[in-house]
Amino acid sequence: MKRARRRLECRWRTTRDVSDRARSRAAIRAYSAALRAARKVFSTARIASATNRSSELFRVVGELLHPPQVGGAPDISSTRCSEFAHHFADKVAQIRSDLDAGLDALPGEVTEASVYSILWDSFRLVQPDDVDKILGAVRATTCALDPCPSWLLKQASGGLVDWFVRIINASLEQGIFPSGLKQAVLRPVLKKASLDPANLSNYRPISNLPFLGKVLERVVASQLQGFLEDTDFLDQSQSGFRPGYSTETALVALVDDLRRELDRGSVTLLVLLDISAAFDTIDHDILLGRLSGMGLGGTVLQWLQSFLEGRSQLVKLGDTCSDPWPLTCGVPQGSILSPMLFNIYMKPLGEVIRSFGVRCHLYADDIQLYYSFPPNSKEAPRRLDQCLAAVLAWMRANKLKLNPDKTEVLQVSRTSDRGLGWQPVLDGVALPLKAQVRSLGVLLDSALTLEAQVSAVAGRAFAQLKLVRQLRPYLEKSDLTMVVHALVTSRLDYCNALYVGLPLKTARKLQLVQRSAARFLTGADYRTRSTPLFKELHWLPFIFRAQFKVQVITYKALNGLGPTYLRDRISPYEPARPLRSSGEALLSLPPTSQLRLVGTRERAFSAVAPRLWNSLPREIRQAPTLLSFRKSLKTWLFQKAFVD
Repeated sequence: MKRARRRLECRWRTTRDVSDRARSRAAIRAYSAALRAARKVFSTARIASATNRSSELFRVVGELLHPPQVGGAPDISSTRCSEFAHHFADKVAQIRSDLDAGLDALPGEVTEASVYSILWDSFRLVQPDDVDKILGAVRATTCALDPCPSWLLKQASGGLVDWFVRIINASLEQGIFPSGLKQAVLRPVLKKASLDPANLSNYRPISNLPFLGKVLERVVASQLQGFLEDTDFLDQSQSGFRPGYSTETALVALVDDLRRELDRGSVTLLVLLDISAAFDTIDHDILLGRLSGMGLGGTVLQWLQSFLEGRSQLVKLGDTCSDPWPLTCGVPQGSILSPMLFNIYMKPLGEVIRSFGVRCHLYADDIQLYYSFPPNSKEAPRRLDQCLAAVLAWMRANKLKLNPDKTEVLQVSRTSDRGLGWQPVLDGVALPLKAQVRSLGVLLDSALTLEAQVSAVAGRAFAQLKLVRQLRPYLEKSDLTMVVHALVTSRLDYCNALYVGLPLKTARKLQLVQRSAARFLTGADYRTRSTPLFKELHWLPFIFRAQFKVQVITYKALNGLGPTYLRDRISPYEPARPLRSSGEALLSLPPTSQLRLVGTRERAFSAVAPRLWNSLPREIRQAPTLLSFRKSLKTWLFQKAFVD
């Protein structure tokens, strides 16, 4: 029908006869009707197939959550709860048993210098205003053990503030965490949607804690965070759960180091270590020793010990719960304090890694160590294997289990130098070199082109945009804008500081995503140019959004709002003699001799950040606050994108 339509159309355009035009129009209408019918049949079949799969999934989940009770048949939900409870408990017990069995064959734990002087021994009591702020900051996540919904407590906080103050201050003064708040409710969640739901190993336990306990944790966490900042105790390379630190800052520093080593002609091996059930196997005695060694004592240490000990948890599916079982190790993953305690627990690991000349970045239990060496180095295999052996020994001594099967290694080098002839070894397992690895959600390849990452982001963003299109008849434009930002443009903005200087061929994939999102929100035709659409939506084009992120990170680093490892990569411009540029708040550009590759000059943070920063007007560089800097910067970039 399509070929017949084209033949008739071509004939009419040639003859310009009225009868030929009528036949062409009839053929077009017949083809369109047949195409609509075929699409309807195809869509109906797809919907029926998806419905059948969804019905089967819902049936399985329904049997788990609300099983039918037929006569004297056993309670499937109760049995499933017990299976999950035993699985989670046995997994931790098996890991601890394996670690204890292999501990004798490894060197002892790296000793730490003990701190005998107590730096912090009592909490600061809270006031009603403090409790109001904390109640506003804590998420309203209701636990099954709560006597009433947490949203009701937040709304009625005005009449309950004095009650909260008495309970919190009594706990802080006595150094006791209430025993009634130590039980956690576990909810098994599939790690990935594609995994088999019948396999218990594919589930991750998510802890749900009582609301009052979270409020009390928030009070202690705020004071503990202040102490950690004052003493600068945490490892300099730890980016997890710290104000001003993020996965993006860790990746910016990591990729900057890799690019500079690539520019020097060095080979770098990036090792991504995997820890099994890291939070669940933490040893309480070792953690308390670290807390005491950092200068905690008195009721502060007593309260943290009370928080760790005597805990229990149970599994809940639907209305059925398993029997609670006691916890002798680990910290609850749904807790507010647990990430901070985990960072304290992991603090000595960075010193162990750096003692071998190997650099590292840590984000909670995600450990990335990388070692750079000349291509013909004979010392590199021994040095890296010694480092991995020391890390393994430290992990086992601290009751943490490394998983060699899930540990990944990426070799970053120039194309002609990728054959090493050896592989790193961890716990007797040779780690294969991969073409690309996923580090903190970003795909890194051997040449740091980021092509795989850009393709993956563009593909997922287009898939989300295709789903969002189905919501257009049901949502207002403001609501659609919110959904697009949440599901589409947020993917473009994640770690977009790494995208500065991308080749046009690679960046065009992400530009097409942003262009499609703008056309969807404005209802414009696909032939419409994207520039006026971005201006109407007040969106910065993709390239300028990446520059905006780099300059914000630079401002934070220069003003003490970001990580020190980024601050050390940039330095203020200080001329040898007094010049007019001395008070311009400029940054020093790295010498050209240190940056030989064009890709490094255009994309490494230590080279790009000073160049972009120096291009800003002085009043923007000297903005007094981060908020005013962001506003002025966006206005300046907007004018540069649409006016210049």
